[in-house]
Amino acid sequence: MSLLPSMIELLARARVDLRMGLPVVLAGNGAAALAIAAESLSAQRLADLRAYGEVSLALTARRAATLKARVYDSDIARLTVPADADRNWVRSLADPADDLNSPMKGPFICQRDGNADLHRLAIALVKSARLLPAALLVPVEAAAALAAELGLTLINHAIATPLLGQSSPLHPVAAARLPVEAAAAGRLHVFRPEDGGEEHYAIEIGRPDRSAPVLARLHSACFTGDVLGSLKCDCGPQLRGALAQMGAEGAGVLLYLNQEGRGIGLANKMRAYSLQDQGFDTVEANHRLGFEDDERDFRLGSEILRKLGFDQVRLLTNNPKKISMMEHAGIKVTERVPLRVGENDFNRAYLATKANKSGHML
Repeated sequence: MSLLPSMIELLARARVDLRMGLPVVLAGNGAAALAIAAESLSAQRLADLRAYGEVSLALTARRAATLKARVYDSDIARLTVPADADRNWVRSLADPADDLNSPMKGPFICQRDGNADLHRLAIALVKSARLLPAALLVPVEAAAALAAELGLTLINHAIATPLLGQSSPLHPVAAARLPVEAAAAGRLHVFRPEDGGEEHYAIEIGRPDRSAPVLARLHSACFTGDVLGSLKCDCGPQLRGALAQMGAEGAGVLLYLNQEGRGIGLANKMRAYSLQDQGFDTVEANHRLGFEDDERDFRLGSEILRKLGFDQVRLLTNNPKKISMMEHAGIKVTERVPLRVGENDFNRAYLATKANKSGHML
């Protein structure tokens, strides 16, 4: 029946539930579990989870490495939550804010038996909800009946996992003329993903020839740099510099992708900034939070370009990953156009980290 939610719609619902502190029901491979985000956990819901059995905490291998917890499942760790552990104990393992003040958080009981698929799914879900990548799970029986009884969202592992690894299809929503400082002949296109996520934008300068390589830039949203003029990064100068170059040439496309903080969201980006204030570089801060160096999905940019009618670009970038992604997605990169702007005393170390650890050509 078409009025029933699809799995994509159920995943969107699950993200909202997890952000609000509600559990979801996960099921697959003959197992089922209640799962809740560690970040939004309340003391009462922790107590209610315990009524179903032994609670475990799923963490990424990156976060587990900081905690010196054993990883038996390659990319995640499963820790038994002690019976006397409270919400603050859970939060201290999920959030590295106070790691330096209280570095010894163990010893931990790390699980190695049984299937970790549902724990892995829970991590993927909380990441997609832009929460700290940590989740609590407790095994349950009769997943469908329990979800119906409690009014919770039921997520099937076999159907959901491939969807979480894909780029959600984008659809054009609206477009209109938009004169900008860089060029009076500007046009803004809005694209909306099917999965209920953030919309993404394309700013078209002039009337680019669809049969020739277009000057293009993939720009990830940066509220602090683009809007506030933050000196901690070079994002604002790159945004304005790219548009100015397109304006000078009379044509170009800037893809503005809502993937703040390398795909971890603004709140987690601020957590990373706080860790940087403690002496960690950008990559180290992301790892301590439990994220990878870069969680962005650049395939979104290639899809927007194709929908606009482009298959060749002169790419304004210092990031070789963007070039390889474009080529892999079928967009030919005929030229890399350097974009070296915005270095200052506050971001010099940040730029050095991008060059040394992320391979940026600076």
